[in-house]
Amino acid sequence: MPQLILLLVSVVGAGFVAIDAARRGRSWYGWSRLVFFTNVVGLIGWLFARRKWSVTGERLNVGRSAFLAMAGVPLGLVTLLVAALIVTFILQPARIEGTAMAPTLADHDRVLVNKLVYRATDPQVGDVVMMRYPIDPDKSFAKRIVAKEGDTVRIVDGGVSVNGVLLHENYVPAAFRSHDDFGPIIVPQGYYFVLGDHRNNSSDSRHWGFVPRKYILGKIAR
Repeated sequence: MPQLILLLVSVVGAGFVAIDAARRGRSWYGWSRLVFFTNVVGLIGWLFARRKWSVTGERLNVGRSAFLAMAGVPLGLVTLLVAALIVTFILQPARIEGTAMAPTLADHDRVLVNKLVYRATDPQVGDVVMMRYPIDPDKSFAKRIVAKEGDTVRIVDGGVSVNGVLLHENYVPAAFRSHDDFGPIIVPQGYYFVLGDHRNNSSDSRHWGFVPRKYILGKIAR
């Protein structure tokens, strides 16, 4: 919402400055774009600069005034389009809900999800990812990838082994470690096995199974 308010201020400010600059014989095009991209700073700059130029005798007709008032609209639309493309294909802001990934990610942490990285490469073991919840794909979870397709996962007294090798999970504090047993189980083709770092308080692959590759939305940038 604050971003939309700033964008609206830029659009309105650019229109106002375009009309005012044209009435004073200045470059409405240059000044309106300066105000659009610098927002309040540019608007203040114009309010100081305009005092040097008086209004010309030529009056603007209604059509030209309306045209100038809309000077910031195309830039605003382009800005919204670019923002939508970035969120859809490159970076998406997200907020962590819950403590399943503590202490790596705390409740209400704000993060950026890198969607572009997995268009070029596959998710890797150890990555902290944003993913769709397999049982309800409308929901999204943050989890850590522990094993990929073909790996054998086994948990004994909370210790996680992949292909017979015990993982050294220094990102899981002793107080957050579980003491459950699980597996062994083989991760099927096209799927991943994920866990939360707070093993005592995480709903993950131990409970609802594997995550399909298509449900992994991106890597969380920290």
